[in-house]
Amino acid sequence: MKKSATVKKSAPTKETTKEESPSRLIDIKIKELGDWRGKTLAGVRALIKQAVPDVVEELKWRGVPVWSHDGIICTGETYKSAVKLTFAKGASLKDPSKLFNSSLEGNTRRAIDIHEGVEINADAFKTLIRAAAALNSSKKRAR
Repeated sequence: MKKSATVKKSAPTKETTKEESPSRLIDIKIKELGDWRGKTLAGVRALIKQAVPDVVEELKWRGVPVWSHDGIICTGETYKSAVKLTFAKGASLKDPSKLFNSSLEGNTRRAIDIHEGVEINADAFKTLIRAAAALNSSKKRAR
């Protein structure tokens, strides 16, 4: 008779319970990154909150931070070489400061890839965030 291996599952910690707020889980994600990506994600998160103080923070799709206001404004994915901010309706936004540098070929989304050591233009970024929130609000009113 073959013995089956017993897998010991650890009890959920406070940091992994479903009762945690999305904002707290984003805090944990930033801390766990522990490198330039965490600092970058924390920095853009602060700018998003400054631009749209009542923004809603969520975690979707296996822990991807999402910022919404009457719909998704943008997501904040972290990769080995970049923090990618994907704007759900980016193709509909004016970008005079040329912040969008990724996913430029699509008809809907646009993204900003931030690489290590690169600073984002804070004023232009907040303007883009406000424009995305305003676009979402205008689409909601049009329904």
